[in-house]
Amino acid sequence: MAHDIESGGRMESAAQPSEAVPWRSRTVQLVLTSTALAPLGVPLISPALPVVRDAFGITDAQASLLVSTYFLVGIVLSPFIGVLADRIGRKRVLVGGLLAFGLLGGAMAIAPTFEVLLALRIAQGTAAAAIFITTVTIVGDAFDGVQRNAVLGANVAVLSATAALFPVVGGLLVGISWNAPFLAYLVAIPIAAFTQVALDEPHRTGDVDGGSYLVDAARTVLTPAIAALFAVAFLTEFLLFGVIFTAMPFVLATAFTPVLIGVVILISETASMLVALSSGRLARYLSNEWLIAAGFGCYAAGFAAAWAATGLLGTIGSVAVVGVGVGLLMPVVDAAVSDRVATDHLAGAMSLRNSTTFLGRTAGPIAFAGLAISAGVGYEPLLLAASLVAVAATVVTVVAGPVRLARADARRSSAYRLS
Repeated sequence: MAHDIESGGRMESAAQPSEAVPWRSRTVQLVLTSTALAPLGVPLISPALPVVRDAFGITDAQASLLVSTYFLVGIVLSPFIGVLADRIGRKRVLVGGLLAFGLLGGAMAIAPTFEVLLALRIAQGTAAAAIFITTVTIVGDAFDGVQRNAVLGANVAVLSATAALFPVVGGLLVGISWNAPFLAYLVAIPIAAFTQVALDEPHRTGDVDGGSYLVDAARTVLTPAIAALFAVAFLTEFLLFGVIFTAMPFVLATAFTPVLIGVVILISETASMLVALSSGRLARYLSNEWLIAAGFGCYAAGFAAAWAATGLLGTIGSVAVVGVGVGLLMPVVDAAVSDRVATDHLAGAMSLRNSTTFLGRTAGPIAFAGLAISAGVGYEPLLLAASLVAVAATVVTVVAGPVRLARADARRSSAYRLS
């Protein structure tokens, strides 16, 4: 008979969980609904930037601050949000984040000046970080094993689907008025109310004093395994945002229309969504280490194919392969971190993962644009360089992960036979 066992401060089921996503679970429904709001942050607003620029009489660089400051604040404040979620509970931080996200976003629709609009945007970035951190932490609290991979995969799939949809929605809304897209943020308020009523606070072992918490959290998180997973998270986002969202549009702009460029990116997001939905099933047959290696392998093949592509079909195929890599990598990193961190410090660990993710998203476009333009390298050689980086990441992952684990298993089997 299946029974529950305590492991790392988390209640785990001794029975092998299903790789299917438990769609009827209230926790899953609330997490995925909250996650669906996240792409409202940038994809919804991006089409509105030229209209906002004209409405306030500002420059392109000033308008772009509505994107860059949104991520930058998350890099700095995510660790503090994680500490708060571990100390006072995930539910309080998630509900507060949803309320602030909706209210601050709605307030931007009536901002009298660009300075006020930017200040509200910066504050909203903090609320968005709270949503990112607490949703994946709640999944780590509530699920284990392959089922955790399945739910986190569904989480990434929702992100990919809404990230593909919201630019279209934002374009339609900004056609009505410059401030119409910001009114969409108000949908977060009823979701916050529903979360307050319906979500159960995950079990926590109790409060500790602040000094003890910080010492224990640092001891838990600052390990080679966790640091390696944070490096994977950074490199995943750095290459994705540097290549797919920065270099590729400029490469394609010489031969294709903006609509076709959007279709190419949509195909990458679709491939990511489909593979992420299969994360639980894949985790039943492959370890997290092998899935990470496979994800970087797809990056390497996709970037190299994009560099060699001479037409639209070749480009579409290459970005689809990269999308497969994204769908493999993103759920696995969070699942692997959850496996290694006790529940009392899980939000703190996820907050640091969120900081590295946001750092990758910020640094990738800056690095690729800087090398291509300032250094005069051009974008196409950077596609090949990105492939070589991904090849190196694949080799390192295989040597440090699956190969090491296989050797350890062989040693244990040999020792067992000798005994």
